[in-house]
Amino acid sequence: MMELPTACYRLQFREGMDFDRAAGIAPYLRNLGVSHLYASPLFTAAPGSTHGYDVTDPTEVEPEIGGREGLERLSRALRAEGLGLVLDIVPNHMAFSPEAPWLRDVMRWGTDSRYARHFDIDWSQRLRLPWLPAPFETHLAEDGFTVVDEEDGPALDTGGLRIPLADTPGLAAARSGDRDAIRALHAEQPWRLVHWRTEADAIAHRRFFNVTGLIGLRVEEEQVFEDSHALLFELVEAGIVQGVRLDHIDGLLDPAQYLARLRARLPDTPIWAEKILTGPEQLPPDWPIEGTTGYVAARAFGRLLTDADGLDRIDSDYRAATGRTDPAEDVLAGAKRQIMTEDLSAELWALNMMFAEIAAADPVGVEFGPERLREALIEMIAAFPRYRTYMTARTVSEEDAALVRRAGSLAASRLPAPGAVPLLTDILTRPDAETARFRLRFQQVTGAAVAKSQEDTAFYREVRLLSTNEVGGEPDDDPFGPAGFHRAMLRRAARMPHALTLTTSHDTKRSEDARMRIAAASHAPDAFAELFRLCDELASDDLHPNLRWYLAQTLLALDSTDSDIEARLHTHVEKALREAKTETYWTAPNETLEASAREYASRLVDRLLPHPEAARPILEIADRLSLAQCSLKLTVPGVCDIYQGCEIANYSLTDPDNRRPVDFAALDGALSDVSRLARPLDRAKFDLTRSLLHLRRARPELFLDGSYTPRETDNRICAFSREHGEETLSVAVALEPGVTANELEAAAPGELIWPKAIDAPVRIAIREG
Repeated sequence: MMELPTACYRLQFREGMDFDRAAGIAPYLRNLGVSHLYASPLFTAAPGSTHGYDVTDPTEVEPEIGGREGLERLSRALRAEGLGLVLDIVPNHMAFSPEAPWLRDVMRWGTDSRYARHFDIDWSQRLRLPWLPAPFETHLAEDGFTVVDEEDGPALDTGGLRIPLADTPGLAAARSGDRDAIRALHAEQPWRLVHWRTEADAIAHRRFFNVTGLIGLRVEEEQVFEDSHALLFELVEAGIVQGVRLDHIDGLLDPAQYLARLRARLPDTPIWAEKILTGPEQLPPDWPIEGTTGYVAARAFGRLLTDADGLDRIDSDYRAATGRTDPAEDVLAGAKRQIMTEDLSAELWALNMMFAEIAAADPVGVEFGPERLREALIEMIAAFPRYRTYMTARTVSEEDAALVRRAGSLAASRLPAPGAVPLLTDILTRPDAETARFRLRFQQVTGAAVAKSQEDTAFYREVRLLSTNEVGGEPDDDPFGPAGFHRAMLRRAARMPHALTLTTSHDTKRSEDARMRIAAASHAPDAFAELFRLCDELASDDLHPNLRWYLAQTLLALDSTDSDIEARLHTHVEKALREAKTETYWTAPNETLEASAREYASRLVDRLLPHPEAARPILEIADRLSLAQCSLKLTVPGVCDIYQGCEIANYSLTDPDNRRPVDFAALDGALSDVSRLARPLDRAKFDLTRSLLHLRRARPELFLDGSYTPRETDNRICAFSREHGEETLSVAVALEPGVTANELEAAAPGELIWPKAIDAPVRIAIREG
């Protein structure tokens, strides 16, 4: 029988967090009230990995954080406290590195390797390794290669990078170091070393998004599935792992097939998938999982807690200050075109060749040349409204076909003539074996294109209110009042009542309280206008007003009592500029511009932190919104997920800022004396979180299976009840200042759970009978 968590606590392992340290935190987690530790990936990853998503060996627990023995010690410590373990796994990809044993075997043996079909490699060509700092011939001319011997056989060494060599006829001669012999040996290998810049033109494998260091796994193959999941199954069978979180489910060739296979192997284990739902999209109903990891809930909280009239004012001020008038939809479409022709150009050319092969055998398609086919692919992907469809080799659902047709219609309307778009639409919606390979790969590419163009590009260009620029959200998201929020939660209760509910993750662009400070600007647009004026006065002429607007919000999101603010802001502004991909780039940094932006960031910190008086109304509103958001996360349908350190106020920016160390000693001390926490919001949020976590653990059926019923209020209050058996939990959240305690009590009657003696914009009460 499946046992669901009542609440999870997310820990990021590595960078100082190992199994023994996590075991020491187990008593704190129990006393806080969670039921499960939720761990970032724990399998062996690339040397120096800070996150674990670049797995090198899925059959081994990472030795650097304690190995299998350390994990077993952690498991015993968790069980002693009555806690379970949810494990984040990575089924889509592994590290593209000779450090990965399976890939190392492939490099040595090519198609004869046992693992040749484990990776998504096009074996019609040699495996391209885009790891050289210059073209192969240039590197060779500079004596860049030597043959060396390692424990598992010979390798080609270049500056410490050692590539396993096949034992070919030219090996003996190449040991002399002769350049012609090295060239001949290189030509005999199943791989080809190339300049890293050529990766934009051609690759022989599927990447994770555009990341050079990650290679796609063919987990749709049963043997690959078994090999890559053997350790997971062993850990579940041993009682070490009690839940599974799946990273990037949309990268898989056939997610439904994969999930059916996984569920068959883990029938009683809760499973959640990282799936970004866009717009009105819903989780596919045939997926046998508990739900998504929670971004859809975070988006709903943000839309509820943003003021509509204030956002209109901010939008007007933003357009006036920056001159930006393009709709967010057009900004995103432009970003997709850029991503497809630059970052994902290799994937585009691969699709183009597959499309051309099909078109050449088609009576209509035979008339189109390669450029018209490429144009159709670019515009179709630019018009695609979500991460992907879920067509299979044999089936195309009517829903997916309709989505493709709508995208095709929009794509055709953006061109002077429809060109090959109607042909592409037709091919994508044909359930033919001849078109299956192209159709399936197209779906994997749209997900990469949407992710890279939206989260990693458009979110840094269209920046009117950064709290909306969040994973699963849209820069042009409109706020919705209580009625819209209730509709969203009723859908959630009906379709995935046991999904995870998060407000911060390792992937969010800003932590939950940083986001609420920005959302609070919509409640006090005059105050934000004054703060922007103060920030704008400190900017140099070479910095675009869009960056100034971005940094004014970013400064607002930071807390002056945190450490290393200037250095953190320097790192963040550099990332923001490069992700925008308009003035400077990761592969070609504009050092002059970036230096100017860092100097500006320093002036903002020096002159405007602590925050000026103009920001005070925003900060006061933000504290109330943070408590409102926290109470919603802990009470709406779903399994709440607390990100490390977010039981108190957390003002983090995007990765790697959101992986800073957490002071668990201070948090543990707050369990016995909450007054030890310095900030008022810290004390209130900690008390609220602990109170509700304990209530969830004491009454699991109420929170996991209780109904969701909206309560009738005016638009200044959002109120609902959760009912199960004789128990009723009532929740009321003030959406505007001035709501009285009596009004909240009327909206949430019953025995008071929270707050006790704290003035807060929230009332949570319970009744029995």
